[in-house]
Amino acid sequence: MSLSLPEVFKIVEAMPNATDAAGRTGDYVSLKNAKRAYIFVDVAQGNSATIAITVEQASAVAGTGSKAITNTVPIWSNLDTAASDTLVRRTDAVAYTTDAGVKNKQVIFQIDPASLDLAGGFDCITVKTGASNVANLTSATYFLESRYPQATPPAAITD
Repeated sequence: MSLSLPEVFKIVEAMPNATDAAGRTGDYVSLKNAKRAYIFVDVAQGNSATIAITVEQASAVAGTGSKAITNTVPIWSNLDTAASDTLVRRTDAVAYTTDAGVKNKQVIFQIDPASLDLAGGFDCITVKTGASNVANLTSATYFLESRYPQATPPAAITD
């Protein structure tokens, strides 16, 4: 069986490329149709100010009741994409902060929808970056692994 990325993963832009001086909040997406979610964060760190990256959960794509995730999740990062294409598995956590190196970086969070506060009605997520420096650029993309792969996976930006 051959893998068709757009049929297996719903790909949604979370945050377009922009400066992170004040920190940013990505779009919220629903994980109702997802088996797993990956948050891919791309960092062009032009200043040695670190960047804190967090994941929050909500009960609707409007951000209703947004709060930090509490169960740790797998995280990978590449802290210098010019030197290597290797993603390094980091300690599972609820957040990740880049180092101060002025490099291009990648950070990936793996989210199991079952780890969210389902009893409280939380089935949506967002990615956030903390205040950093105007020279630091970030962007993020969600890769939502579909429960039922199909030619056109259902929308994730609606409840």
